[in-house]
Amino acid sequence: MPNRLAAASSPYLLQHANNPVDWFPWGPEALEKARRENKLMIVSIGYAACHWCHVMEHESFEDEEVAELMNEHFVCIKVDREERPDIDKVYMDAVQLITGRGGWPLNAFALPNGKPLHGGTYFRKDQWIQALNQVLNFWNKEPDKAQEYATHLVETMQRLQVEITPNPSDYTSAEWTQALNTWHDQLDTKWGGRKSKANKFPLPQNLITLLRSGFLAQRPELTEAADTTLEKMAFGGIYDHLGGGFARYSVDEFWKVPHFEKMLYDNGQLLSAYAEAYRLTRRPRYLRVLEETIGFLQRELMHPEGGFNSSLDADSEGEEGKFYTWAYDEIETLLGPDARLFCDFYNAHPFGNWEGSNILFLLEEEEDFAARWGLDPYDFSSGMARGRHLLFEARKSRIRPGLDDKILCSWNALTIKGLVDAFRATDTPDFLALAEKNARFLLANLRKDGRLLRNWKNGVASIPAFLDDYAYLADALVALYQVTFDKYWLDEAASLVEVAFDQFADDASPLFFYTSRDGEQLVSRKMETQDDVTPSSNAIMALNLHSLGLLLGRADWQERSRAMLLALKQDILAHPAWHACWGQLLLRELVPFFEVVVTGPGALDLRASLDNPYLPQVIFAGGNEENLPLLKGRTGGPATIYVCEGHTCQLPVHRVEEAWAQLGWKGVGE
Repeated sequence: MPNRLAAASSPYLLQHANNPVDWFPWGPEALEKARRENKLMIVSIGYAACHWCHVMEHESFEDEEVAELMNEHFVCIKVDREERPDIDKVYMDAVQLITGRGGWPLNAFALPNGKPLHGGTYFRKDQWIQALNQVLNFWNKEPDKAQEYATHLVETMQRLQVEITPNPSDYTSAEWTQALNTWHDQLDTKWGGRKSKANKFPLPQNLITLLRSGFLAQRPELTEAADTTLEKMAFGGIYDHLGGGFARYSVDEFWKVPHFEKMLYDNGQLLSAYAEAYRLTRRPRYLRVLEETIGFLQRELMHPEGGFNSSLDADSEGEEGKFYTWAYDEIETLLGPDARLFCDFYNAHPFGNWEGSNILFLLEEEEDFAARWGLDPYDFSSGMARGRHLLFEARKSRIRPGLDDKILCSWNALTIKGLVDAFRATDTPDFLALAEKNARFLLANLRKDGRLLRNWKNGVASIPAFLDDYAYLADALVALYQVTFDKYWLDEAASLVEVAFDQFADDASPLFFYTSRDGEQLVSRKMETQDDVTPSSNAIMALNLHSLGLLLGRADWQERSRAMLLALKQDILAHPAWHACWGQLLLRELVPFFEVVVTGPGALDLRASLDNPYLPQVIFAGGNEENLPLLKGRTGGPATIYVCEGHTCQLPVHRVEEAWAQLGWKGVGE
């Protein structure tokens, strides 16, 4: 049997290369075979760090009996959802309509023309065999009915795709207040996140929007809800207390037990969320999270040539979480007489706190624990740091989780933005240098003839980019401009937006499609308007158009941004938690939003000082060249700050405190 996955760029596909199932990668060969032989397709979608994907592979796809049934009657296709999110979105929508739920592994049955017919997520072996036989019998005995059902399913998917609000009126503060009230009612104010007794996901964009909304509207219950979530996550087992970085989600309401895979997109966005919270609260725990998470990214995900790899598996040695968990006697052996106190603080027990092993997690800060037990706070903190170091060094000798070493444009862009936000919060030059290095890597290696490519591995870039690649990278480059005043980043961001207009714009609405005009045409062309674990690509594009419109003097882009926001008014107000990024844009409409121009000698240092308070409603421009409309006639003199709103500027000032007063801030912490 030919090994068609052996040359794949995706580690996920390579994991299946030696299965007895005759897997095809998605492409012309598989699609033509299905049409020529009039066979149903199995489109099996997952990703390298997916635990249940590994389980189903072992139970079913490595089984000769199952493989024989699949090979004889189906064309079997493996898809990495991270490389081909367009395919994943189509079949995920179908499975959610059919079953009412989704997730990965995603296993869809499709007609020879690609239209989805049936599907589900994880199947046990007996369930999978039953599903194979049922779908095959339906196709063989009632092909016309199967065609009719699949056509109806695709039509339903297209009809439900996006509901444009007809003739929308302007947003009002009262409408957003009501939406925030609805959102707050859905939040777990004790443990953070959404109310749930099961899985909890970080959702960084939600946290950012809640922080900003609460701060700007003087709604402390909103900022407290976000702060509680960030605190409990930083305390919980979802955070790696030895090596930094967050797991994908927790399987309980307390953030204690993680699903142990570590994803780049989570950690990149969480840098932004913790940076924003640190600027608002100045909590030392959040600074530690930023420093340790960036350390994790550099140490474990960064490629030697620049750019970050995609993820680490949940499993090692065939066990979920084995790399990250501890037996009590292991800790005793490593720490000796200090073990008891360390275990008390990190809640490790002789019989384990999870399936016989121990996940390290906290219930309080070091200073509170020390005070409660009458311990010297400095000595206690130093002892905990020594203990973490010893366990971290011992962990290095363990067999590591598998690495997905593909570099994805969109996920790297989210990480660049997170690094810039961390730099703004901490003024740590290394964070900015890392962001710039990554951005230059992406522009040099994942772009050809002005178009972005999604994936890079072993020196080869592949797969035409999607809207999120363009939107997230443009957003990251705008962020880089604001802390460097290097117009190169702004020009590159604008060029990406121009390509997006050419390739992704919808002629019938102000929104953008997820797939390009020149890209592969699937059975349904999707639009992404809701946030998921990553932001809505349309929302980020709308934010880009607003920001670039202000910086470049493009009123047409500002109007397009506003039209996009109005087009989704009904959905945004009805479901604010799933439209958090749109909420960030809406705040720019409802609350004064300032353009701050800094020119003259030491402009960058002056910007950094000015940016010290929490300024969520400010966009910066500056430098010593008249290369932007906002800079015309404002360079060549002493260091000067111009505070502008809606193309109207206040009197120029020369001291940070004067600019703060014009912005409505009196100083740090006030």
